[in-house]
Amino acid sequence: MKKLSARRRHPLAAVVVLLLALAATGGLYAAFAPAGTAKADETAQSLAIEEGKKLYSVGCASCHGTGGQGTTDGPSLVGVGSASVDFQVGTGRMPAQQPGAQVPKKKVIYSQAEIDQLAAYVASLGAGPITPSEKQYNPAGADAAKGGELFRTNCAQCHNFTGEGGALTHGKYAPSLEGVSPKHLYEAMQTGPQNMPSFPDTTMPEQQKKDIIAYVQAVNGEKADSPGGLSLGGLGPVSEGLFGWIFGLGTLIAVAIWVAAHTAKAKKS
Repeated sequence: MKKLSARRRHPLAAVVVLLLALAATGGLYAAFAPAGTAKADETAQSLAIEEGKKLYSVGCASCHGTGGQGTTDGPSLVGVGSASVDFQVGTGRMPAQQPGAQVPKKKVIYSQAEIDQLAAYVASLGAGPITPSEKQYNPAGADAAKGGELFRTNCAQCHNFTGEGGALTHGKYAPSLEGVSPKHLYEAMQTGPQNMPSFPDTTMPEQQKKDIIAYVQAVNGEKADSPGGLSLGGLGPVSEGLFGWIFGLGTLIAVAIWVAAHTAKAKKS
């Protein structure tokens, strides 16, 4: 007992006990928690990739190649990332209905689960932009005014000041942003689909993307309202001035002619 008491009073006794406790805790954690979780996640990811490959072989390989390497009918998908797949397939643009200057938005033919599987397979071909989480694209609390500045600087040249869209060259066009979900707006900025440039986080941080989404929703969302009445396509003062000149001034001229004609008739009578 005296020897045991002496060891307990040893200066290194507390350190040894602490190290043993840490080793035991770490060993138990490694044995039961991470390994099982990591293995489950790895299995789920492998299954998603396997199912995605099957879907890809049926709906995508004819244009993009059996391994995503691309063909004369479709570009390579190596390195485009899961965000690109989620946007293109989630908006119905892919699979493409027919070749053309630009692939339009259409009815979605895959479920979200199938889209996630396709995205997992394409992401396995090479690193690329990752599908954003709701926290990343949710515009709650974002600054719509600042987003308007960013939108007018980077987007309005093609999409119009209020996201109404506009014509480009050679049959291409910038689509309207009306009704586009925040998730797809974020992914479009991430990946730069078709004619659009990409804005990765190194160029446009996450917060700025959320500000732009807030602005688009404010001016072109489901609850957006034009305080002046008819929006005239949201094209700005040029179209509004032209409308006023042709219809407003034209109406005044027509009234003036009518009054003059009736005044002349009254004098003759």
